[in-house]
Amino acid sequence: MPETIFQIVRWLLIAALALWAAKRRSLTAWILVSMAAGAEFGYDWPGTAVKLQVLSLIFLRMIRAVIAPLLFATLVVGIAGHADLKQIGRMGVKALVYFEMVTTLALFIGLAAINISRAGVGVRLPPSAEKAPVQTVRPPASDVILHVFPENIAQSVAEGQILQIVVFSIVFGVALAMLSERKRRPMLAFCESLSDTMFQFTNIVMLFAPLGVGAAIAYTVGHMGLGILASLAKLLGTLYAALAAFLLLVLLPAAKIAGIPIRAFARAVAEPASIAFATTSSEAALPRAMESMEAIGVPRSIVAFVIPTGYSFNLDGTTLYLSLASIFVAQSAGMHLGFGQQVFMMLTLMLTSKGVAGVPRAALVILLATASSFHLPMEPILVLLGVDALMDMGRTSVNVIGNCLASAVVARWEGRFGVNDVPAAVQKSLAE
Repeated sequence: MPETIFQIVRWLLIAALALWAAKRRSLTAWILVSMAAGAEFGYDWPGTAVKLQVLSLIFLRMIRAVIAPLLFATLVVGIAGHADLKQIGRMGVKALVYFEMVTTLALFIGLAAINISRAGVGVRLPPSAEKAPVQTVRPPASDVILHVFPENIAQSVAEGQILQIVVFSIVFGVALAMLSERKRRPMLAFCESLSDTMFQFTNIVMLFAPLGVGAAIAYTVGHMGLGILASLAKLLGTLYAALAAFLLLVLLPAAKIAGIPIRAFARAVAEPASIAFATTSSEAALPRAMESMEAIGVPRSIVAFVIPTGYSFNLDGTTLYLSLASIFVAQSAGMHLGFGQQVFMMLTLMLTSKGVAGVPRAALVILLATASSFHLPMEPILVLLGVDALMDMGRTSVNVIGNCLASAVVARWEGRFGVNDVPAAVQKSLAE
């Protein structure tokens, strides 16, 4: 009986939250309501909640359908529309310098957090861990490099290889910029129309975002339950505390130094970050993230170049998680790593974590490879897999926030922040 009363109270609170969202008329507010309702539904009716995964998968598929044509069109227009190839090279160097600085700080924040909390000390490994098969093969360096370049653009689009699409689009844009005005104009007009159409396509799909996000949360809670939080609460707390520290100590100062309006930026990233948190998919948030950054003053050409590139080279949340998880594995196995060994491990992660976003479960591949390189046991990684979905929510949302900020910082660095004319349709969709 008491549990039924608590259940009714929780649903009444969700109903009150829905009334608040209705007054605000904000898609972000409705996404927050759907996350709360999805979590409660998954807790109350887990058997039914698991079946709702199909709704979240439909939403993800529709969003992913936008990515390839959107990236192609915006990059081509950004490059060929201005025909300033030197600017593209300069912007690329600045973006890579920023990526390296920020991800290095993320590594060491994760390292400090796990050494302070010592969340791996005393963790009991499951009895079946020693018998469980674990894939430890990491692609060689040559394959990682080749993975950047497309050999079949249709295959790259079908497989969702973002970095390959970016490389193809950049080369295509450069080639188009080298043509005469008479030959360049028809293709440029087509790409401009395609870009605007894809943004409108995104707006239509985003109307179903609350349903897809709520279904994703319901499935996660219904499939895993809330009991798993108790067994690894310290680890989860350490990760989320480290992610919060990274936001406050690295991204916030970076935004202030670059002169980015904090409140406007926070409002712009709220929606894509919440989508990334609920779906654990950076791709699901990509179109809206690009649109939001353009709305606060980042030129479309910079948005289209920096954010997709950051999906391979600026995964701040994933990088932080890798440093934290590597030391957790050693702690849970009772192994002591000296400061020098830990720093060397961070340097290794600094290199191996770049450019492998297209590899399925890239964070797991890198973590397994790191454990093998430093002779760490594989069994504790199975413990991490038990709560990986919950940890993935936080690190994915930070990945999205970090890449959005990177586009704004590069735009300010280029002296172009706030100089573009935002389409009225984009302003209207974000104001609603």
